[in-house]
Amino acid sequence: MRRNLAYALIAMLVAVASCGFTNKSFENDDKDKLLLDLITYVLERGHYEPKDIDDDFSVNIFEDFIDVLDPTKRYFLEEDIMEFEKYKFQLDDQIKNTDISFFNLVYNRLMTRMEDAKAIYQEVLSIPFNYTIKESINIKYDEELFAASKPELKERWRKQLKYATLGTFDSKLSQSREIVKVGEDKNNDGKIDVELREEIDTNVDKKYTPKVAELAARESTQKTLDDYFDYINDMERNDWFVYYINTIVDEFDPHTFYFAPDEKEKFDMGMSGKFEGIGARLQKKPEGAKIVEIISGGPVWRDQRLDVGDEIIMVGQEGGDPIDIVGMRLDDAIKLIKGPEGTVVDLTVRKVDGSINVISLTRDVVEIEETYAKSANIIKGNQKFGLIHLPKFYVNFDDYSERNAASDVAKEVGRLKQEGAEGLILDLRDNGGGSLKTVVEMAGLFIKDGPIVQVRSNGKGKDVYDDKDERIQWDGPFVILVNELSASASEILAAAMQDYKRAIVIGSKQTFGKGTVQNVIPLDNIVRSNEHGDLGAIKLTTQKFYRINGGSTQLEGVKSDVVVPDKYSYIDLGERNQSNPLKWDKITPADYELWDGYIDYEQTITNSDKRMAANPQIKLIEENAKWLKSEQEENLISLNYKVYKSEYEKDKAKSDYFKKLSEYDSRLTFESLKYEEELFTKDADLREKRNRWHKNLAKDVYVEEAVNVLQDLKINNIRHTKLASVKG
Repeated sequence: MRRNLAYALIAMLVAVASCGFTNKSFENDDKDKLLLDLITYVLERGHYEPKDIDDDFSVNIFEDFIDVLDPTKRYFLEEDIMEFEKYKFQLDDQIKNTDISFFNLVYNRLMTRMEDAKAIYQEVLSIPFNYTIKESINIKYDEELFAASKPELKERWRKQLKYATLGTFDSKLSQSREIVKVGEDKNNDGKIDVELREEIDTNVDKKYTPKVAELAARESTQKTLDDYFDYINDMERNDWFVYYINTIVDEFDPHTFYFAPDEKEKFDMGMSGKFEGIGARLQKKPEGAKIVEIISGGPVWRDQRLDVGDEIIMVGQEGGDPIDIVGMRLDDAIKLIKGPEGTVVDLTVRKVDGSINVISLTRDVVEIEETYAKSANIIKGNQKFGLIHLPKFYVNFDDYSERNAASDVAKEVGRLKQEGAEGLILDLRDNGGGSLKTVVEMAGLFIKDGPIVQVRSNGKGKDVYDDKDERIQWDGPFVILVNELSASASEILAAAMQDYKRAIVIGSKQTFGKGTVQNVIPLDNIVRSNEHGDLGAIKLTTQKFYRINGGSTQLEGVKSDVVVPDKYSYIDLGERNQSNPLKWDKITPADYELWDGYIDYEQTITNSDKRMAANPQIKLIEENAKWLKSEQEENLISLNYKVYKSEYEKDKAKSDYFKKLSEYDSRLTFESLKYEEELFTKDADLREKRNRWHKNLAKDVYVEEAVNVLQDLKINNIRHTKLASVKG
């Protein structure tokens, strides 16, 4: 379906573009102008909900582009912004006329200010920092104004660089090394004489003095910035223009994106499942690179010390001095993080709880097997239940007959039935979605037949996707686990099972809230003749999902039947917290019939709510979630070392206090299925992976409660299925 839609969209655009673009392309040989013209053309005609390119749009582009280029406000001056502002209400007209004079002005000024910045940071770092005075920095950079003068800008750099060195200074002091003082800072200029420099370089078994630690911290920061500006020097003008294009594209919705030719290749690699590096998706933030997704089977996933919401602020290689990536372009930060398989990357991370940790990871490729569905038996007393973990809705779009999520889950359901499972848990936590076709087929495993999801394209009526197979593979008690990171296809399945009252959904107050469909359109396919080489591609939002009850999953996601807190409960992670999300709306419901197989469906939900409210582990999770939120909102950081260290120790103590969350014991037993047990004789690594998984499941209070719910819905509480009609 998605491929057919993409081809149809391309055909539609080509049909129009063959008239609208051929002459324009040859009239103007500027690739930037062609790209601007072409992309806005596609957005206006192909996007699900095209926006008016007007004065309001112009203001948003103006503000967002400046923020993209200078998020920490350490390059542009107030006078620059005032000069730029003459374009604030003109960018809509410039876009329509393929005029890039605003971009040219801002780009040229940025290059000038970056040259100024080189001199500033070198001067600032030539003078020792005094960590004994009382001063602080606000790292909520969007609350700051641009500097009104060069001295004010230099002071801003001083504070930011002092903040950047503070962690390194503390780290040096904390190392179990001692440097014998064999020389003095004779000129009191922060520079160490040759003799002491040799001592620093050779005495690895000694401890840093404060003076030497301070110097080492400044030198480390100096190297970081030198490396960063080396990256900047390697960038070409067209690299910056891609940022301008994507600022425009991002105004339409957070999932529409322009891929330059080399980025399109990376995207294709990601879609094929061949991930390299650390196995995490990052998002640019002024404070660092924020982890927004952890890829199942990758180094981060296997290591388990990093979480969604953590921010990477420094990157080191094989134990070397780390490079500060705060304010760095995301692409450049990723280049530092990625590397050859088997090499080590040292990540300095600001955890969600505010603590700073250095986490070393060995780069690797994602273990593809760990992205597939897997199952386990759960033993409680004399009862046996089944659990299926599905990391994503995977499929090979070129050959659907190959392994896919729907067929794999069907196999696991069959195996669990054969081994005597009396209830089933489908774990969709952290599942960011995937193939729509697999969702429809998977939902059909649990109902007789009927609609699963409704899809609407721009300006068209709705399409209803049905399960037409009357066979029911699983008719027993059914629970679905979700959290704030369950998105897209996960939300479709959970919503459908909830609307049918087929399953009880346990998890976060609401899921991610991504209710849109994207297609990747190669731009070369839209131009009849092109003399500029590969133009890249645009990922375009073309459709919207709706539940069978008529409500969209966009923004609102799926609200759990049994709401339980987790550490993300108060942290802004969902679609509603993204830039420019499409709005929630509803359409007419589909015709469907409720599953009427449970006797005490509503009472089961009530019972679960009562258990969760009284559970000490849930109360501790709630306490942790609130503390994480309070730490995240702490933006004023002291630059006084004693205060900094005191706050660090308090945060560490609180973080250690919450480590007892991982000591929970559900007293459930988890076992691999027989077919896997046979594989263990040949694959010791697989046995180790499953043992680790089972150990973590035994600490999982959500799985424990899912089992309790299954017991409430146990076989003797299920009657022969009756269906109640719900007509649209």
